[in-house]
Amino acid sequence: MKLVKMSIVAIAAIALSTSANAEDTKPKRELKNNMMEVYNTLPQNAENLTEAFSKGVFYGRLRMNSFKWDWKAEDTASNQDNNGFGLGGSMIYKTAPLSGVSATAGLYYADSPFAGIREDNADVGTVKAGKDTFSRYDVKTSGNWSMAVLGQAYLQYDVSKTSFKAGRQIFESFLTKSNDTKMIPNTFEGYSVEIKEIPKTKVRAAYFYAQKLRDHTTFHDVITFKDAAGDSWNNNDDSAVHKGLSFANFTAAGKDTEHALIVADVQNKSVENLQIDVTYGSVPDVVSSITGEANYQINVSESMSVTPGIRYMKQMDNGGGDIGGATLKGTLASWTTGDTLGYKDAKTLDSSLAMARLVLKQGPLKVQVAYSAVADEADIVAPWRGFPTGGYTRAMAQYNWYANTKTTAAEVHYDFGKAKLVSGFSAMARYAMQDFDEDKQAAGVQADSNILHMDFRKQFASVPGLDAKIRIGLVSANEREAGGDKDSYNEYRFELNYLF
Repeated sequence: MKLVKMSIVAIAAIALSTSANAEDTKPKRELKNNMMEVYNTLPQNAENLTEAFSKGVFYGRLRMNSFKWDWKAEDTASNQDNNGFGLGGSMIYKTAPLSGVSATAGLYYADSPFAGIREDNADVGTVKAGKDTFSRYDVKTSGNWSMAVLGQAYLQYDVSKTSFKAGRQIFESFLTKSNDTKMIPNTFEGYSVEIKEIPKTKVRAAYFYAQKLRDHTTFHDVITFKDAAGDSWNNNDDSAVHKGLSFANFTAAGKDTEHALIVADVQNKSVENLQIDVTYGSVPDVVSSITGEANYQINVSESMSVTPGIRYMKQMDNGGGDIGGATLKGTLASWTTGDTLGYKDAKTLDSSLAMARLVLKQGPLKVQVAYSAVADEADIVAPWRGFPTGGYTRAMAQYNWYANTKTTAAEVHYDFGKAKLVSGFSAMARYAMQDFDEDKQAAGVQADSNILHMDFRKQFASVPGLDAKIRIGLVSANEREAGGDKDSYNEYRFELNYLF
């Protein structure tokens, strides 16, 4: 661990010494607004094994994240105001391709070094958004607030317009995302292939047998909640995990506790201005889904476009409903007879989700209105950081894919840099109205709420690679049917990134 800390210090020193001499060129790597990485520079082909390493490229990153969560009603054991703070970075190395073969390794490090800013060891369970700056399991078991993870480690083979990867990797799809907005990305272990042999068509497939969530230091099962000892922080403990699909429940049903995640998708742009996406996802013998999406861009003028889009997801129960029940909270896992807690069928994961949006773009301005509706059946299962309503109605830290939930959202994004008003500055505001099913509150579903979510991002031309972001979430919710405001809060985030 000391070696890792020394490496981070060394990286910082190198970065600071070279930034003054940075050339005014496109950086090796950039961050999108959602913090997904875009590689502008990749290693050139090598002629021999020596060149495969000498022509390889390092990609460095230093980062800091700070979080403050303020509940409106701080009156329960779980609703406690909390903070989070993380310092760290990453170093990614890509070898140069030799006869189409290359390798990538990514080492990530995070630490919460200041006891006065972070929560006490005993209070790690109360931390909300800031929990991904450390591992709750490691803090509880060893008091360790730092994480060092080999998050990426894969071999790649490229031939023609086809690329194969084997090992630990990032896989950005409708269901799976790196969601790299904290300290360490969400990554998967397994195999993937991307094929672009057909004109204007991209086909991908992946088989993942393990996942590492952002606040974990080890890889774990893709769906199982809790481990053999009943520890909820040592397997898939994503905020959207299905808690009924637990180690104990799988075991009691005589089922395997180790699973695989299969993802396959197709993107086609054969029709001008029309993009079609189809995604299939499956955890065999548990749950599967198929999702279709269409977006059609209408060019109103040279500078203005309007794009209507629709997305429909059909979820199919493959045995998981009998084991874990219909609700993500797991409250129907042991149901046999009696109250279904507002769900029409307590023991099925069959469900669906429909969305629509309209996006207007004109120069630096983007305006979007969207709507989503979940069928009054089961909750949607998607604990792989690819949010089912993402890009449509999801607001920061919200999970609006519980059964019979309807959400209306509006969003405005303005790039002040593109408008030549403030260099490198952009702002986004999103307002979402979430209509949850009150009859399902006994199962753990939250109360109706309105959310104002704002992002402010600044990139500094004077220090190429430096990026600052402020995020604010203001949530005003109704009281629960049983009484009390359990869902209103204000959240504040501040993030710094330096890429080199």
